[in-house]
Amino acid sequence: MQHIDSRDGVRNLLLTICYDGRAFHGWQIQQNAYTVQEAFQTALTKIIGADFDLKGCSRTDTGVHANQYCISLKTAHPIPAPRLKAALNRWLPLSVAVLDCVEADEDFHARYSCKSKEYIYKIWNSQTRNPFLEGYALHYRYPIDENRLNKAAQAYVGKHDFTSFCTQDNRDAGDLTRNVMAFSVTREGDMVLMRVKADGFLYNMVRIMVGTLLRIQQGKIPDDGIPEIIAQKNRQFAGPTAPACGLYLNEVNYD
Repeated sequence: MQHIDSRDGVRNLLLTICYDGRAFHGWQIQQNAYTVQEAFQTALTKIIGADFDLKGCSRTDTGVHANQYCISLKTAHPIPAPRLKAALNRWLPLSVAVLDCVEADEDFHARYSCKSKEYIYKIWNSQTRNPFLEGYALHYRYPIDENRLNKAAQAYVGKHDFTSFCTQDNRDAGDLTRNVMAFSVTREGDMVLMRVKADGFLYNMVRIMVGTLLRIQQGKIPDDGIPEIIAQKNRQFAGPTAPACGLYLNEVNYD
């Protein structure tokens, strides 16, 4: 991570991007792994040099996509926001695009100013695989009753300790309570969409929620079993972690 020098004239920019996560090991810089942040910083350095400070709105896992991802950028470089957007889209890999670039308040922070995020999980529910969705949706061959799962998923809604729906590591030490504002399971033809909005998410939280709903569909967890799983505060009681390919960060809200 680069840091700006302490001096007058520092600007704060809000950049909105989208990316295909297949080529990346998530957002955050890692050793020996190519990430979206690394690709973004490499392109940015070519345009304004290394004197900047960059913050992303969220970590994302390897293979997870983003329809909307927000970045706060502090820099003293005078490049106009529209020109920075155009230049980044020239230098970024084709799997990443800048959708918008605007001036932001001095105290805006892409992560800490966020009020809520929405994720979508896509399931291609057909006996026949779709080659155009490989890497972009989970192929699930067996029947899914979206109305049944939508009803079961309402138990996620509310403020709960989601320890049972978290892969524990150092990133989630501390309070594991999150407020889920909405969860829906809908169908568009053979595509089943699971959509969840919350004030924050734990490591693998959405993917474990999806895996648990699929276990309900399979009859391995009772339809009304989610409240008990939440109460257990134990990862072993929830379903498996669904594959990353179907997960998209869909919206980042600051209002």
